[in-house]
Amino acid sequence: VRETGAYYEESDEFDERPYCLDCFHTLSRDKPIHDYYYKPEPIFQGEGPRFFGVELELDQGGEDPDSARALLDIANAGYPLMYIKHDGSLDDGLELVTHPLSLDWQLHAMPWEDVCRKALSLGYRSHRASTCGLHIHVSRAAFGPTQQEQDQAIARVLYFFEKHWEELLKFSRRTQRQLERWAARYGYKEHPMDILDFAKKGYHGGRYTCVNLQNPDTVEFRMFRGTLKTNTILATLELIDRICDAAVHLSDEELKGMAWTTFVSGCQQPELVQYLKERRLYVNEPVESEEES
Repeated sequence: VRETGAYYEESDEFDERPYCLDCFHTLSRDKPIHDYYYKPEPIFQGEGPRFFGVELELDQGGEDPDSARALLDIANAGYPLMYIKHDGSLDDGLELVTHPLSLDWQLHAMPWEDVCRKALSLGYRSHRASTCGLHIHVSRAAFGPTQQEQDQAIARVLYFFEKHWEELLKFSRRTQRQLERWAARYGYKEHPMDILDFAKKGYHGGRYTCVNLQNPDTVEFRMFRGTLKTNTILATLELIDRICDAAVHLSDEELKGMAWTTFVSGCQQPELVQYLKERRLYVNEPVESEEES
């Protein structure tokens, strides 16, 4: 499977052995839906070290190989960007998973609009199906070159989620009950490292937390409800990118002193600004929102 076509960026950290595009398509068509525990060697696209992997759950449209192939043909037309898995938490659907892509690749190379449109035409729903989540993985390496720097930045991420929980709850489109089941909070503490220490040593809820730290190579953001509205997917990616920026570049005291209005007033990405206005989380006048699917 490695003798034809072009190779893609390799990573020593993940011991990646990428497939060429032709072989990737062949494998996808032979087995379009993998089991839940399937973890292929990641194919990185874009400039690092901050890569984003998206898991988008779809329901109500069936776990159908032909539908999966149709979605994969769209997503992987130019590059190997996505694969599909079984997910037992869904009633009758499947889970779309992207390879690790830079934010630029997620926004501009991953054909989210076409994938979402096709999924809707095949009968899938995500926001309207209460079973579905939108989970985003971010490379741990994006938080610093050393373990200590990564821990300090990740601690500030956890603090941000606790301090701004109500705003993020509104952004997520989840109910409090859904979050308690699938993406629970750790609980507010005065110092960021205290929250991280509790998450590592004192919390026993497994991976069903708003920010899951159990993966060795990524931090997983699990708070957000699934959607087939393209702007919502892009806005969520941009929000996570902004939170990561704040965690990496601000000190503990700077982050603790930052109000939500200050945070959102610095948002410039059009998809994120639009969504914040729709959810009445922005500093300016709200706008009407399109219905989620």
